[in-house]
Amino acid sequence: MPRQTSQKAAKPELLATPMENAGIIDFEIIELLFFAYRDFVSDPDQILVKSGFGRAHHRVVHFVNREPGMTVADLLETLKITKQSLARVLKQLIDSGYIRQVAGPEDRRQRKLYPTQAGRDLALALAEPQSRRIERAFGGASDATRESVKRFLRGMQD
Repeated sequence: MPRQTSQKAAKPELLATPMENAGIIDFEIIELLFFAYRDFVSDPDQILVKSGFGRAHHRVVHFVNREPGMTVADLLETLKITKQSLARVLKQLIDSGYIRQVAGPEDRRQRKLYPTQAGRDLALALAEPQSRRIERAFGGASDATRESVKRFLRGMQD
């Protein structure tokens, strides 16, 4: 009986030319956003790693400091994450003394979140290098330019 051989699938073709803008695709803007985000989070990342924290901790500390007394449900909605995703991060921040969780005055099941002084200090330490980077990028831009940037960034949100 002759030996059967399977045909090898053809190797995928290699593409040697770079992608170029097409239709609504603007690779330059996409890349600028990639690099801006990478650098924007790099300074806080260096601070967070010293405490064993990451970007999720940063977001929680930021928003609880911006809206003390927000509920866990409010935070879940703001961050667009699941309760399970938030639970570990929030527990670490509470156990480390950066956030306090308090039962709601009307509904004891409701959990309100407040920063501690240590949490406020951490939020400011994380925001300062980001704010310096933003100011450097604006480089004395007009109020109208700043508003245009804010409008653009709001437009990028779902």
